[in-house]
Amino acid sequence: MTAADMQDRQIEKRWQQFHTWGPYGLLGISTVLSAVTAELLGGPVDWAVGGVLVVIALALQVWWDRARHRRPDRRLAPSPVGTTYYIVRWVIAFVLTWINPFCAFYAVMGYFDADKLIPGRRRQRLALFLTSIVMAGSQSGGLPPKNGLQWAVFAGLLVANNAILMTIVHISEQEEIRSEARAASIAELERTNAALQQALDENAALHAQLLVQAREAGVADERRRLAAEIHDTIAQGLTGIIAQLQVVANAPDLPTARTHLDRASALARHSLGEARRSVQNLAPVALEHDGLPQALKKTVAEWAERTGVRAEFTTTGTAEHLHEEVSATLLRIAQEALFNASRHAQADRLGVTLSFMGDEVVLDVRDDGRGFDPLTLPSRNGHGGFGLDGMRARAERIAGSLTVESEPGHGTAVSARVPLVRHDR
Repeated sequence: MTAADMQDRQIEKRWQQFHTWGPYGLLGISTVLSAVTAELLGGPVDWAVGGVLVVIALALQVWWDRARHRRPDRRLAPSPVGTTYYIVRWVIAFVLTWINPFCAFYAVMGYFDADKLIPGRRRQRLALFLTSIVMAGSQSGGLPPKNGLQWAVFAGLLVANNAILMTIVHISEQEEIRSEARAASIAELERTNAALQQALDENAALHAQLLVQAREAGVADERRRLAAEIHDTIAQGLTGIIAQLQVVANAPDLPTARTHLDRASALARHSLGEARRSVQNLAPVALEHDGLPQALKKTVAEWAERTGVRAEFTTTGTAEHLHEEVSATLLRIAQEALFNASRHAQADRLGVTLSFMGDEVVLDVRDDGRGFDPLTLPSRNGHGGFGLDGMRARAERIAGSLTVESEPGHGTAVSARVPLVRHDR
């Protein structure tokens, strides 16, 4: 609870105490002043009527306090019962003031609780007007006025009292409207703050969920990368070794067998190096000491020597020192394309072109083999290689793209286009 709320509660508590004890106090003041100014009383009848009305006023106040305390909140509230209480009290105050003008002290209570007891603004203003009649009569010398001058004074005081009352009522109503607007604004701010806090909590939960999903996606991507890396290195190397050993098994003489055994041994050492570097997440062996153009040239030459297919490598544009990830991606795509060509193309010639084109690097691998229909290419299964899907995934991982053009009997062209990202050193 804020300090302002505590202060409002203190003020509300004091007003409740005033509405509870104020009528008793003002009635007591009126009774004492009437007794002191006994000469204003007309006779025994006035004394008797006044005494009876004081007793009735006390009984009325006791009854009202009990009726009010039966309410759950024990507060004043506009109601028919409250209106009846107000009217009866006003009648008593009017008669007492008629008997003795000093009894108007009791009538002044009507100024403070008309809005609490009577529903409707018009009825409240009428109640205030009735109270102002009693007060003007007391201020002008008593009721009823004795002569024309006293009537004129009474009328002037009645007008003045009502003018002051209406001004105060108007200011109070405006202040009440502003208070209600402030309360509505505060309630709206509280709802907005609650909604904002809920949104923050939801965002925090969503952020945590996104972190988990990003972590899982990173793990899955890393698994795919390692799987492709193993496929492009160890699997291709082992396939080459198997091919060389098959040739050895059917070799017609020892020199031919030794030649293919040497090639198988070189492939085994190369694959072992690739495996070690894949595990350490380093660049391919071919890029350890050379740039991408030199590594591609050596890769194409070794592939041509191993397969017996005539192969050429060409570089166009101004060669740039590329970022390691770009170089590794293009080299792996070239190796996969060469591997696919050796297995499926049955080509006589093959060409690899690396083109530096301003803000892009393009790798083209073309052969004159038997080709295929890309639309009938079977989907990858658990026993097949990564193939075109793997090459495309590699290119897209660095914001590139891969296209394949092929037609049965007219060869195949694989083109990888990636952003030209220079080395960061």
